[in-house]
Amino acid sequence: MTIRVALIDDQALFRAGIAMVVGSQDDLTVVGEAGDGGEAVALVETSRPDVVLMDVRMPRVDGVEATRLIVARFGEDAPRVLVLTTFDLDELAADAIEAGASGFVLKETRPEFLLAAIRAVADGTQVVAAGATRAVFERFRERATATPGADYERLTPREREILLRAAQGLSNAEIAAAEFLSEATVKTHVSRILGKLALRDRVQLVVYAYEHGLL
Repeated sequence: MTIRVALIDDQALFRAGIAMVVGSQDDLTVVGEAGDGGEAVALVETSRPDVVLMDVRMPRVDGVEATRLIVARFGEDAPRVLVLTTFDLDELAADAIEAGASGFVLKETRPEFLLAAIRAVADGTQVVAAGATRAVFERFRERATATPGADYERLTPREREILLRAAQGLSNAEIAAAEFLSEATVKTHVSRILGKLALRDRVQLVVYAYEHGLL
């Protein structure tokens, strides 16, 4: 299946370069571009991308607000948002994750890593720039005052174990090996966990775990 990608960045030359890289892949296609976050909702409405590559710093409407607008407008049907940033500990990138983005990568990242990141978020996996993962999510732990509520109580003991392993960054294959399950079973459990906790994807699952003191 071809992954539909939209680009939102205020630098036309940068967009052109990314479009060239993405368009070189048989399983990826660029379906739309915009130069400002204020155009995000309209772009998603018309192009229906699976993944939006979003510059976090733009002069009028930045990537954080654009992400928030997309999630608010499209809800569960919103595309995955992969934020592009210049700094690996960019506060705005962390804000974008809180707003609903599925992760972020550095603009200077190697093309093959960017392509892998697009495929990963399209598949529901979180992606955070190398070296920044713990620092980003520790930010959510700092304000963790909530205890797990009724939604967490609805999880089975096995689902709670898988939630913790997923929040620790383990892949489905790694969780399957640790829990002596098939990958398909793990995937089903993760989907059920996300549904019970009303979370969009695995990056939101990680945020949930930190905010509720589970990690």
